[in-house]
Amino acid sequence: MAKLITSCPSCQDASVVVTKIECQSCGTKFEGEFEVPRLLKLSADDLAFVEQFLLTSGSLKDMAKKLSVSYPTVRNLLNNIIEEIERLTKDSKSMRSKVLSELEKGTITAKEAAKRLRGV
Repeated sequence: MAKLITSCPSCQDASVVVTKIECQSCGTKFEGEFEVPRLLKLSADDLAFVEQFLLTSGSLKDMAKKLSVSYPTVRNLLNNIIEEIERLTKDSKSMRSKVLSELEKGTITAKEAAKRLRGV
């Protein structure tokens, strides 16, 4: 199964939305605009790190052993992921503010604002 695309392969913009979900068991389909969770917007390497972090119960010492690197290296990797999540959060808040500002100025309709906000 293909990995969920979280940024446009053409322009690299991260404002893609999931528009269809299907149950493989019963075939039920859901269509609309679904938010991509911030964690899924992390790189494959960062997601793998987060998964291992959880499997080691958050022990950086155990992570260092598992990855065969030093504790400070693991700490730096974790700090980089934290910074990326903070950036994604900031981008989301910034986009919301921009949409609400455009709505207030009347440059977009309420319907368009609602559509954009669902994608943020």
